[in-house]
Amino acid sequence: MNRSNRLQILVAFACICFLIGCESTTQPQSNLPTVQMKVGSKTYTLEVANTEDSRTRGLMRRDSMPADHGMIFVFKEPQKLAFWMKNTRIPLDIVYIDANAKVDSVKQMQPYVETGIWSEGPIQWAIELNQGQAKEAGVKAGDQLTIPDGAKTAKE
Repeated sequence: MNRSNRLQILVAFACICFLIGCESTTQPQSNLPTVQMKVGSKTYTLEVANTEDSRTRGLMRRDSMPADHGMIFVFKEPQKLAFWMKNTRIPLDIVYIDANAKVDSVKQMQPYVETGIWSEGPIQWAIELNQGQAKEAGVKAGDQLTIPDGAKTAKE
């Protein structure tokens, strides 16, 4: 094999390695457990934030999230809550869910805004999705959801 052929093979190999390395991942960007959950007409892979630490960290400091991913926040008791976007770079939809797994409200949140976005009433779960996903999935206040077993209980 001459030098030109070896160079072409090396360049082709480098290109393949680069493309594989750049392939978008569908894995969560944390070590949190995940659940599959239908929200409106779509199914999402949701990271489960069911501890004080994981709820506090949320989706902070991430540059992106796959369209079919999100995070479900699990609380021990229903309560009226506000979420904010401290250190959060991604515009998000938030779906507040009451203790009966009924959608309380759906709201939008903008990156880095530290003003709280309140639920309408007491909630037990909140789901954050990429902004526009709630509308695309058709989820709205009053919808009944099914909370997966892996996201039913907070660990405090």
